[in-house]
Amino acid sequence: MSKSEKKAKVKRQKAKVRMDSRIYKKLASSYFFLLPFAFLLLFSGCRQDMQNQPRYIAYRESNFFRDGMSSRPLVEGTVPRGYLRDDSLLYTGKVSVANQQGASQNRQAAENAAPQTGTTQSNPTMAAATGAGAQPNGVGSEADSTVFPFPVTQQVLERGRERYQIFCAVCHGLTGDGDGMVVRRGFRKPSSYYDPRLRSAPVGHFFDVMTNGWGAMPSYAQQIPATDRWAIIAYIRALQATRPQTATDTQGAASLPQQQPAQTGGQR
Repeated sequence: MSKSEKKAKVKRQKAKVRMDSRIYKKLASSYFFLLPFAFLLLFSGCRQDMQNQPRYIAYRESNFFRDGMSSRPLVEGTVPRGYLRDDSLLYTGKVSVANQQGASQNRQAAENAAPQTGTTQSNPTMAAATGAGAQPNGVGSEADSTVFPFPVTQQVLERGRERYQIFCAVCHGLTGDGDGMVVRRGFRKPSSYYDPRLRSAPVGHFFDVMTNGWGAMPSYAQQIPATDRWAIIAYIRALQATRPQTATDTQGAASLPQQQPAQTGGQR
């Protein structure tokens, strides 16, 4: 190959490289503009109409409604989800006096039959834990219930022990003697659960105290749901059953005045 032919070949190769570089630059510039456009097309499909719809700021007046208020009241007769409260025994701890007497008679009959069937219970109150005989929709005057609104199982007792140690033990102590940590720091000492008065108190009384407060004890209705309150009561009954009632306690309970239904409930 002559010298002139070699020079021509080198020129052709350089021209081809320059052409390839120009094509690459054009493609790179086109991709640079096409990529943002593709992202714009992608995000244009994400619509937020519900979030961006016209809405009122809280407590701002409105010219649309006749009363001039933007915040609308609840429709009459509606009940929020979870607030039906159709079981008055579960949420109040009260039953009608007539149904209470029927429950006591059924419980007494079960206790009389226990020795024959071999189902003796060490604690009569725990024996009535099934709630038999107590109906929540009774009429007439109401009294503290002597039965639970649901059966007391091992799971209920474990739940009650857990909730008791969280909310109650700080005052009433882990064993229920009223020697909790805040009492040791100077707070007013509550009554012991083994006091004859509290041994004989109906379970509805404990529910009323936790719901509405009593003496120096505030209401725990906001902190403890109704089912957990009953679980705590079941655990309190289990604590009371761990210490058999002595003859002295029985005589002391007999000498106490009978509690009137009108005195139960409310802050004391």
